[in-house]
Amino acid sequence: MKNFVKKTIFSPLVMAFCLLVLAGCNGTGDPVNPDPETPETPAFPEPGSYDVYLFLGQSNMSGFGGEMLPGDEDPIPNVYLLDNNGELRPAAAPMNWFSSVRKRMEVQKINPAFQFSKEMSVKSKRPVLIVCNARGATTISQWQKGANPITFSQDGGDDPWMWGQKAGLYDEAVRRCKQAMEYGTLKAVCWHQGCGDSQSDTAVNAYLPLLNKFVTDLRTDLGVGAEVPFIAGELQYKSSGAPRFNPMIQTIGTVVENGHWVSAEGVTICGDGIHFDRAGNILIGGRYAAKVMELLDVEKEE
Repeated sequence: MKNFVKKTIFSPLVMAFCLLVLAGCNGTGDPVNPDPETPETPAFPEPGSYDVYLFLGQSNMSGFGGEMLPGDEDPIPNVYLLDNNGELRPAAAPMNWFSSVRKRMEVQKINPAFQFSKEMSVKSKRPVLIVCNARGATTISQWQKGANPITFSQDGGDDPWMWGQKAGLYDEAVRRCKQAMEYGTLKAVCWHQGCGDSQSDTAVNAYLPLLNKFVTDLRTDLGVGAEVPFIAGELQYKSSGAPRFNPMIQTIGTVVENGHWVSAEGVTICGDGIHFDRAGNILIGGRYAAKVMELLDVEKEE
């Protein structure tokens, strides 16, 4: 019996087999990446083939109140984000993750771009590239070209490694959108902002001229014209400023060329009484998608 075991253990064939097994394992029985320096990367569509959508605004556009559920961090088919290095990533929630002006990471959740991108990619059958560069608690004046940059701080609710740094909301929107346009064509700008400008008649009356200047400068600096639609969203209906702001934003088309709006009627809010909840973000995100598809004749192109 001992001779049998000895011969079996030291058989050249058995030793060769063991070496082959060990070569493919890391000592724990798990397979080893044959080339750890070059991990497998997903295949991306060709540059130039993407439909680019720019999402800007304040906290509801960043997804402050949109609860994340299991599976939300799974990649959305044929949808991509521009990361903070200007490179493509498969898109997953939170869509405002790579915003260069965002507040701390934990308040970036489900936002309107989440549902928008799902519906646009399915309907258009084209690769969708989302540039989401929103920041909460901002006013239309802060989004103007040439406005003073924001300063990241603890009081501002920013990540500690950003404290003391500065960034211009307008400049960053232009910079990041230009990076995205290296991969495709800007199709629309989606905007959700206004809570900070809705608390007085004076602010509401000044809003559309400021918004028109913002849109005009943005289109000029991106090298596009009024063929790129600009879609703004109403404030949630329980907001104290909604009775002032929403009738005004519904007239956007009289001031902003190719300017449009989507309704917040029925959009639900979270416990803070201010921000869209998960269902509300999905509902209004679908409305942004429906409006863009209507304006771009997406269904007729199928």
